Amino acid sequence: MRNKELTYKQIIETAYVMFSEKGFDQTSLSSIASEIGISKPAIYYYFKSKDELIKSLFEIIAKEIQSITFMDLETITPANFKQNLYLLGENTIKHQEKDHHFNHLFNQYMLLSTRDKDYSERLVKIQQHFLNTFHDMLTHGVKIKAIKDENILIKSQLLALVFDNITNFILTDMTLDFIKIWREAVDSVLNGIVNDEQ
Repeated sequence: MRNKELTYKQIIETAYVMFSEKGFDQTSLSSIASEIGISKPAIYYYFKSKDELIKSLFEIIAKEIQSITFMDLETITPANFKQNLYLLGENTIKHQEKDHHFNHLFNQYMLLSTRDKDYSERLVKIQQHFLNTFHDMLTHGVKIKAIKDENILIKSQLLALVFDNITNFILTDMTLDFIKIWREAVDSVLNGIVNDEQ
């Protein structure tokens, strides 16, 4: 059983790198198998087709994105509210800047979404997750009296849009101070609504 799990992990990790470097169209199951040192038929034990492998990899990436942007609202207090908003963006930025394979692979999925409705819908779900995360965070901030209840929906959407655009800019390999940009966005959104006692 352990060898099967190891082989599955090797297939996923190798596909992750090869798809990011060569693209989906230029990477065959044969080349992935060759890189790992297994036969092409052995891959079919784990994945019925290249499309299934591509879908499985997307699910792993989507779960990773949700994990990185997860916030345990119960741990957020008025004293650490702003810092947690900073961290929400900063953790994602640092992760994305560190893993260039992620950027190139995610670009492949964005391209795929232009011709495949299923991937288009999956990417919309990721964006909806960002919207929900920021709305939940700001709503919690109102509940714990860290911030005032002023235009919370619009402010959370603004944060989600800035966050999404920062992650998109990172995908292009542009070099900007994304953490400072994110902190400025958070400061601007919270300007005037942080409760005086904080």
